[in-house]
Amino acid sequence: MQTIIRATFLMATLIAGLGVAVLPARAVVEIDINKGVVEPLPIAVTEFISADGRGAEIAGVIEADLRRSGLFAPIEKGAFIEQISNPDAAPRFEDWTVINAQALVTGKVSETPDGRLRAEFRLWDTYAGQQLIGEQFFTSKEKWRRVAHIIADAIYQRLTGESGYFDTRIVYVDESGPRNNRVKRLAIMDQDGANQRFLTDGRAIVLTPRFSPTRQEITYMSYEGGQPQVYLLQLETGQRELVGNFPGMTFAPRFSPNGQQIVMSLLRDDGNSNIFAMDLRSRNTTRLTTSNAIDTSPSYSPDGSQIVFTSDRGGRAQIYVMGASGGDPKRISFGDGTYSTPVWSPRGDLIAFTKQTGGEFQIGVMRTDGSGERILSSGFLQEGPTWAPNGRVLMFFRQAAGSGGPQLYSIDLTGRNERQIPTPEFGSDPAWSPLLE
Repeated sequence: MQTIIRATFLMATLIAGLGVAVLPARAVVEIDINKGVVEPLPIAVTEFISADGRGAEIAGVIEADLRRSGLFAPIEKGAFIEQISNPDAAPRFEDWTVINAQALVTGKVSETPDGRLRAEFRLWDTYAGQQLIGEQFFTSKEKWRRVAHIIADAIYQRLTGESGYFDTRIVYVDESGPRNNRVKRLAIMDQDGANQRFLTDGRAIVLTPRFSPTRQEITYMSYEGGQPQVYLLQLETGQRELVGNFPGMTFAPRFSPNGQQIVMSLLRDDGNSNIFAMDLRSRNTTRLTTSNAIDTSPSYSPDGSQIVFTSDRGGRAQIYVMGASGGDPKRISFGDGTYSTPVWSPRGDLIAFTKQTGGEFQIGVMRTDGSGERILSSGFLQEGPTWAPNGRVLMFFRQAAGSGGPQLYSIDLTGRNERQIPTPEFGSDPAWSPLLE
């Protein structure tokens, strides 16, 4: 990725006679993932001052990011009393508290003498009458949307105490054409659906892309030549590398947390599907399960010490956890129906899954010992959860009854903020990137 230079600046603001206490350093908004309702924080995002309208566009992306998170309620600009003309000066805080804007974002965008874009912003606590953060960024003009996402992440982190997730990308399978002759191509986009582009040409079916947790690299399955093959693709250079041919593959591989291994499910000559790990440097493969059942859908814990997977060794598909080097798996799911596609949260506290019960598919989460199961979304056909890098939001794909194909959706851990992610055609098998660098 092209470098974006960041600089932090602070403004000492002395406000006399306000009679309000300075907020403590901890977050204004606290997110409890076990809480059913989170009251969104009213925030005002003003248009950034600029000569060419780019400032308004950047502010619009910031506002959209914050609104989409479900944790912020941007105030309509028609309610603004003060019109910011100098974002370097302290605002009239009383004009913002009277419309219940608990936080205020101001900024400006300009061009540097060498033709780069300079964007700066300030986040204000209107009731305490103080600046919370101030930063400026320098980059090429075409990177303006990335700057907006980075600013939104900074605001999110300062007001929630959690890392943001807006400066990320999604790789997914783009599906087009008639149902009986569907073209499937790898596509990538920003997390909000912008900057769509294709990574493969559609001449071979591709399935289940997976992001490396350490760099902008993906692994995916391709049926080039009619056989399932696993590739590594460097997104910045376009360099593609064949990992191997796996005619017995039953589920695409996932990376280990350090990006040096992949774990996958393979069907071998004995007719059983088991879990295998491969070292990407030596290409040595290690068998981790030995079962007469179907063991599939493996995913590493974020510290790399454990693997969660699905197995029907108990009679129907349930979720199991074992050490990363194999060993005796422990069953952690005991609900009605069947479970599939378990994925460990980047925070290490939850496992997301797909559940099929009562004639419908559900996206849910449970603690790593199987307790606290919660269903976040239900539908006719939906599956394939993937975590945002901060472990607070999931993306998955859904096909509604009678529809022509699947679409991508995101949902937060409250289960109350579900949103469709726009794609040009149908979309399936999403995978969330780590934060960009």
